[in-house]
Amino acid sequence: MEKMDMVFYRKLPTPKEVKEQYPVGEAIEKLKAERDTIIRNIMEGKDNRCLLVIGPCSADHEDPVLDYISRLRTVQDKVADKIIIVPRIYTNKPRTVGTGYKGMLHQPDPDKPADMLEGILAIRRLHKRAADESGFTCADEMLYPENHRYLSDLLSYVAVGARSSEDQQHRLTAAGIGIPAGMKNPTSGDLSIMMNSIIAAQSSHTFLYRGWEVKSPGNPLAHAILRGYVDKFGNNHPNYHFEDLEQVSRLYAEKGLKNPAVIVDTNHSNSGKHYEEQVRIAKDVMHSRKISSDIRSLVKGFMIESYIEDGRQDEHEHIYGKSITDPCLGWEKSERLIYDLAEEWV
Repeated sequence: MEKMDMVFYRKLPTPKEVKEQYPVGEAIEKLKAERDTIIRNIMEGKDNRCLLVIGPCSADHEDPVLDYISRLRTVQDKVADKIIIVPRIYTNKPRTVGTGYKGMLHQPDPDKPADMLEGILAIRRLHKRAADESGFTCADEMLYPENHRYLSDLLSYVAVGARSSEDQQHRLTAAGIGIPAGMKNPTSGDLSIMMNSIIAAQSSHTFLYRGWEVKSPGNPLAHAILRGYVDKFGNNHPNYHFEDLEQVSRLYAEKGLKNPAVIVDTNHSNSGKHYEEQVRIAKDVMHSRKISSDIRSLVKGFMIESYIEDGRQDEHEHIYGKSITDPCLGWEKSERLIYDLAEEWV
């Protein structure tokens, strides 16, 4: 008899079943189509506005996340001529050593044990409420490629993380999702790996997905996210500087890729996880855009980790709107930064 060291605990519902339980309706379908078109135009260089992917490191509790997003709604209406906001609702989190809070998909309540059945339903409810109540279709991380379809009718942006962008299944799935897929540079900083991930995601493939043989047409909106890197001694190094952006521009030209684009992640190794540095980093990139037309056309926007309260907390502290994973920029500083970006974006 075959022996496996894993317990098949329970069969989870299919994406089709979950979508039937929580359907989006015509209003959200229309909203997503409109926002997808705007974001596509930004990535293709037809719309010169800034794409701002901003929000908590992890979506830990529904109420503060929706509170935060409602605040973004008010700001979005004031800066719509310069910035298109895509809120981060990151519902599954990679963990470097496999421990700690793995996101709402695993633990819909961070104080309770993992429950992935309830987690699947919770993340769909949250993304749906964000669209219904604030008029935003949002961004999530594609940590598990096979789970993308639980949210595929609600998302307008997907990020493939630094530890995932070298993985075959992530690359091939990104080729078939029909929305922008940001491919992060790996934690080692090797830009060739990131560029190879973009080549793969922009190409067509036949592969195995959720028990099907599928064909992906290639995603011309796959692009680079620069998040800094860690050297062999464990030291953080940024890669958002002028010379870094020039290098990525050259790599895009050498590879002949479609829609050269960079989103600069202002946190992670770019900031050394000093969340308050995100303001300075964003403004540094804004300066690079002003003095180089190549960089201006390349850099489409930013990814910023932001929540209601500055910093982070341990899970047991229960401070409303404060991150329980990476430290985030608080609301007041975030709001001021958005207005500054709108003022300076050219």
